[in-house]
Amino acid sequence: MDSLSQLDQVKTTPWSGGRSPWSVEYGKIMMWFFLLSDAFTFSSLLIYYGAQRFSKFTWPDPDKVFQSFPGIAESGAPLIFVGLMTFILIMSSVTMVLAVEAGHRRAKKEVIWWMIATVIGGFMFLGCQALEWTHLNHEGFWWGSIPAAEELQHFFTGAPSEVAAHQFANLFFTITGFHGFHVFSGVMLNVIILLMTINGTFERRGHYLMVEKVGLYWHFVDLVWVFVFTFFYLV
Repeated sequence: MDSLSQLDQVKTTPWSGGRSPWSVEYGKIMMWFFLLSDAFTFSSLLIYYGAQRFSKFTWPDPDKVFQSFPGIAESGAPLIFVGLMTFILIMSSVTMVLAVEAGHRRAKKEVIWWMIATVIGGFMFLGCQALEWTHLNHEGFWWGSIPAAEELQHFFTGAPSEVAAHQFANLFFTITGFHGFHVFSGVMLNVIILLMTINGTFERRGHYLMVEKVGLYWHFVDLVWVFVFTFFYLV
């Protein structure tokens, strides 16, 4: 059963305002407005990063900064760990799609299992991000701090720049931290939806629209990561 058919089953009142001109449930429209405003915030941060990245300063080389696999290899594995992080987040988006599809069919058990898989994927991504942050901190990168001058050359292809290193560190931890906060918020929302599904809340309502709305947020978080990945790790 699609979301429009589910909307027809939602009870209306004289004060409901009638049928939406877009045939979309009010909560879903509000979610789209929120995601649009959030997209502007991330866009502003990434545009500023791009402006700094292509300024006159020599910028740290991503292949040299992100060449470790925490716990396995200290160097010689450029972008492999972040590739794993990206794969985990994309697969969690796939499981969310399957949860939404199961919700359209009102298949409660399937929704539960796919939501569990999505929550696990979210926690795995956050764990990987914590490992990456810990490793970079060990290397000397943190808010307001950079590696010692004699070690800074290891992260640059050309002449090292302390100004660029400071800008890189501050922007990396700010933007990835902001995204990580969104992932954590999404995981918490997914846990709430999972508990509501287990308790039969959506079965009593007769629809699983909340799963779909939270799914929109989760897909947005995944999409933003694609841009963060491109700006920081590839460019």
